[in-house]
Amino acid sequence: MSERLMRGPLLHFLGEPDKDATAVDYQPDALLWIKNGLVHQMGNYASMAAKLTGTQLSKVEDCSRYLMVPGFVDCHIHYPQTEMIGAYGAQLLEWLNTYTFPVESTFNDPVKAAAVSKVFINQLLKNGTTTALVFCSVHPESVDALFTEAQKYNMRIIAGKVMMDRNAPQNVLDTAQSSYDQSKQLIERWHGVDRLQYAITPRFAPTSSDEQLKAAGRLLAEYEGVYMHTHLSENVDEIEWVKELFPKAKNYLDVYDQAGLLGKRSVFAHGLHLCQSECEQLAQTDSAIAHCPTSNLFIGSGLFPMKRLQNHGIKIGMGTDVGGGTSFNMLQTLADSYKMQQLKGNNLSPEQSFYLATLGGAKALDMDEKIGNFAIGKEADFLLLDPNATDLLKFRTSHCEGWRDLLFVLQTLGDDRVIAQTNVMGVSI
Repeated sequence: MSERLMRGPLLHFLGEPDKDATAVDYQPDALLWIKNGLVHQMGNYASMAAKLTGTQLSKVEDCSRYLMVPGFVDCHIHYPQTEMIGAYGAQLLEWLNTYTFPVESTFNDPVKAAAVSKVFINQLLKNGTTTALVFCSVHPESVDALFTEAQKYNMRIIAGKVMMDRNAPQNVLDTAQSSYDQSKQLIERWHGVDRLQYAITPRFAPTSSDEQLKAAGRLLAEYEGVYMHTHLSENVDEIEWVKELFPKAKNYLDVYDQAGLLGKRSVFAHGLHLCQSECEQLAQTDSAIAHCPTSNLFIGSGLFPMKRLQNHGIKIGMGTDVGGGTSFNMLQTLADSYKMQQLKGNNLSPEQSFYLATLGGAKALDMDEKIGNFAIGKEADFLLLDPNATDLLKFRTSHCEGWRDLLFVLQTLGDDRVIAQTNVMGVSI
């Protein structure tokens, strides 16, 4: 039986801070007790130490200089775009044609896919992301490579082959039938293996025919527990294009709804320009939105209406959206989210930010019974954050007044250097 005992400051969430003032659980001197990769017990050190044997006490790891938090959950990211992160000068539709499609066309090569998967998974772990919902390319080889690499670390990765049968170069297209057949084979090969799960992944409505979207809907109905992952209302030109391509649909979301693609494991990236009925339908179907502030700013797509979606009760998680996003780092993503909400007149609290990156992301992925906080029995994916990781942080955090101030400084000034240790199922990676 593997066992770890860790002592130090700990922060996690029992609910959503914006809706429940008691949802924040900060313990300045906690003991985190892990057995076989799961949280066995967690609580005040002095109270719990009395229950431990001398041998156990001797094994307690001193984490007093760090802050223990749950692992970050990235609800939207593209692994084939790793090599084109930070590409210059285009908004969404031009950006796809100029950068994305040419790069993704090379992922039919298993050697190339394996090499990029290695870099991608390394960057996730280095930046403290322990669970991610990932776009692959249109090629089945890209999915096999990513899952194979993630499996080495026992990570929670949800991913799928892109489905797109029109409005893109021929070398990144499939057909409605081939996308159904290949997705079906990948689901049966990978879904539920270790901590891996499959997401049916139509890229976005403009690159899928009605026939292909309906094929995606059939897959979602046929395989219990799989996910659906796509884009929604990211860019105003994109929305106008959807209106032209689907004249019978009431709105953008209705295109997906008619194909049977909404539900509690359906995650829509962006959601910047939603109408009232779309918000209502997302909430009614328990679908989720992945908020991607860094890419929204970088590509110039717009400002996320967080308060509006919260008021509708829509599940929201955070997404880095690499390569439209310019960082794998969730702290930098939260910093951009704060700035974006300032422009919307919304003062986003640090506790709400960290909730969205942990338990909120877990809820968006219908995964909160397994990950997202330190509740007993949950999988022990967690981080040690170092408030002294840089000279500036060390100076600034020495002037923090309490944990809330510290959180905000970490998300404002922090980067991958703050992640002192990433743990997956209790194992330091």
